[in-house]
Amino acid sequence: MGLHHIRFPVALATALILYIQFVVNKLLLSTSALFLTASALNAADGVSPSAYKLTEIFGLPVTNSMVTTWVISIVFIIIIRLSIGTPKLIPGKGQAVIENIVDALKGLLEPIVGKKAFPLAFPVLIGFFIFILLHNWSGLLPGVGVFGTITESGELKYWMRPANSDLNSTFGMALVAMMVWLFVSLKVAGPKFFIWELFGNKADKKETPKAIYLLLMPVFILVGFIEIISIAFRPVSLSFRLYGNVFGGENLLASMTGLIPYIVPVPFYFYEVLVGVVQALIFTLLVAIYIGLMTNHEEDHAH
Repeated sequence: MGLHHIRFPVALATALILYIQFVVNKLLLSTSALFLTASALNAADGVSPSAYKLTEIFGLPVTNSMVTTWVISIVFIIIIRLSIGTPKLIPGKGQAVIENIVDALKGLLEPIVGKKAFPLAFPVLIGFFIFILLHNWSGLLPGVGVFGTITESGELKYWMRPANSDLNSTFGMALVAMMVWLFVSLKVAGPKFFIWELFGNKADKKETPKAIYLLLMPVFILVGFIEIISIAFRPVSLSFRLYGNVFGGENLLASMTGLIPYIVPVPFYFYEVLVGVVQALIFTLLVAIYIGLMTNHEEDHAH
């Protein structure tokens, strides 16, 4: 096992411990707020499957998931800037944690996407990981999904909702991921190799009889069209997987909090911390694998 593979779980464990400490310190405040608001009273009804529209800006709707995305992202950027400041040769604690996470992700992702594609793909991949992880965990913060206005029907229209519990958000990320996949694949592998990888005859022309080689050509062309259909469904699978897990977690926490707000939800909070890491890693790794399938072919390029 390489050094990068050892440092990756250590860096993640450090970040997890810090966040778990934060959750423990704030958990009683969060559950108390839930118990005293309509969110806890109506928890049995579950979480709305779609985001609530709060207002409009220049005719465009602003939803509670958008507000949460902006607020959490801005706060996170400010915290990082304050904790790291100007990068130093001898890093402080904040800079050391971030550098360890970046270095560990580099060691994990570089072998997947390949050395040629890595400089282009890594900034986006690490951005996906941090953004998804941050907003998966945002639902555990006190006040998210709690405060809002009561409609005439008695429903709580809350002001903040985790970004990844909104299908619009996860589908948008999936579309961006596929655009990055297409750009990096064409940039690194080239259009010729890209088309060959989809429709080309993969049989060795020197070792395969000519008749069989020619018969295999329409087979590989058909396989290429099937692959295109598979690629077209990638944004759907990426977005629904992430949305389903985060939305399901929100419903789980709401239901458990509605039953007994002080004791029962505690294990589920820690469970959602773990789910947040796993889902962020799965999304990032899948995008990296999609890129690597097109770009990590050193032997094929040489051939």
